[in-house]
Amino acid sequence: MLLSFDQFNIQPVHEKDYWNLCNFAVANEDRLRAFFPLTLAQNLTPELSKFFAEKKAKQFQEKTEFLYTIKEKEKKGLVGLVYIKELDWTIQQGEFAYCIGYEYEGKGIISTSIKQLTQHAFENLGLKTLQIIAHESNLASIKVAEKNDFIWKKTLLKSYTPPNGEPMDMELYELSI
Repeated sequence: MLLSFDQFNIQPVHEKDYWNLCNFAVANEDRLRAFFPLTLAQNLTPELSKFFAEKKAKQFQEKTEFLYTIKEKEKKGLVGLVYIKELDWTIQQGEFAYCIGYEYEGKGIISTSIKQLTQHAFENLGLKTLQIIAHESNLASIKVAEKNDFIWKKTLLKSYTPPNGEPMDMELYELSI
């Protein structure tokens, strides 16, 4: 499966992506620390990234979690990641989580990726509801949800605790077919 727009490709994570994953995590360490601490911790060295890529590729095949990479077509560099996680196949629901590299922020790459992956999730994965959970201070993530017609549902009280932080309220957005 390959989705494409402008100069970017969206595709399932592959075991060979480990160098790109490591480079992305290290270059965006400050950006990933609060909301992607596990992704960061599992990609700080090439060896860790190799194990991470293998595990995520296996989860993709098993349909327990889907990790997609966003890469530049020409340079093949990793610019962002999109997860479809927290899958509940009994109610056909999943949750998006996404991150973008510093230099690509604010260019609509994640919004366009979510648009394409939403269509893919509904048409090919068999999901009927998708969620985005964001902190109220993450205006960019909220904008992605709203641009893709996700509807605010409720505040999830103290539902996320960042590393070495206090529990935080998060905002739940949903889109259903």
